[in-house]
Amino acid sequence: MNKKKTMAVLALVGSLSMVAACGADGEGDAGQSQSQDAGQSQDAPQGQEAPTPDLEGVPDVVATVNGEEINKDEFTQAYESRFQQAAMQAQMSGQQPDEDALKKETAESLVGTELLLQRAEKSDIKATDKEVDEALARVAESNQMSEDEFMTAMKEQGMDADEVNNQLKQQVELDAVIKEEIGTFSASEKELKAAYDEAKAMQDQMSSESGEAAEMPKFEDAKDQLEQQVTQQKEADATRKLVEDLRADADVKIHL
Repeated sequence: MNKKKTMAVLALVGSLSMVAACGADGEGDAGQSQSQDAGQSQDAPQGQEAPTPDLEGVPDVVATVNGEEINKDEFTQAYESRFQQAAMQAQMSGQQPDEDALKKETAESLVGTELLLQRAEKSDIKATDKEVDEALARVAESNQMSEDEFMTAMKEQGMDADEVNNQLKQQVELDAVIKEEIGTFSASEKELKAAYDEAKAMQDQMSSESGEAAEMPKFEDAKDQLEQQVTQQKEADATRKLVEDLRADADVKIHL
């Protein structure tokens, strides 16, 4: 199975956030692994030197999944992206990233992705050229770019057109196998109201702590967004369970 630089494009498309949620012991949430937009800078605040990840001791083969290797280069790219996000959050909180935990989460995320890709291959799920083109259009639009601008941005990050298309193909196949295995979800009125009440309570608490009042949209005005959030969470939970089930029957070794 030819797959390199897995995270670079997949994190920009769709369901990788769900795959990455299937981390160690089921830790993490659906938004945990969202990547920066293509070409977006992650510079440190002015006057501060950007921290660098510690990759000393990372083995050439980070993990094997049913004999398929996840190598150091693949891990490094994924880990550097995750580390940059954690470092930015740490600068705001004043705490340093827990690199051991981040490395474990990254490895588990890559294992989850590999398990799903193997499942897609076993199910003979193959993306068509049309589906890949449609995926490119979606990811470019989500990053507020034209397709040419997106491809240029990815080239600047070290990925040529063949690599980008290969990753988009994998993402289409990931989406397809997830849909085939877990189906689709909807949200009931009761679930939407519960999500609204939870969001309102959280906003009220934040307003109380900050001393700044924030207006909450009416339930009817927020229903579309609430439905998206509820269904995405259901999909994330189901995908996490799917990966757990696949892993239970797989030969997985992590060498960190």
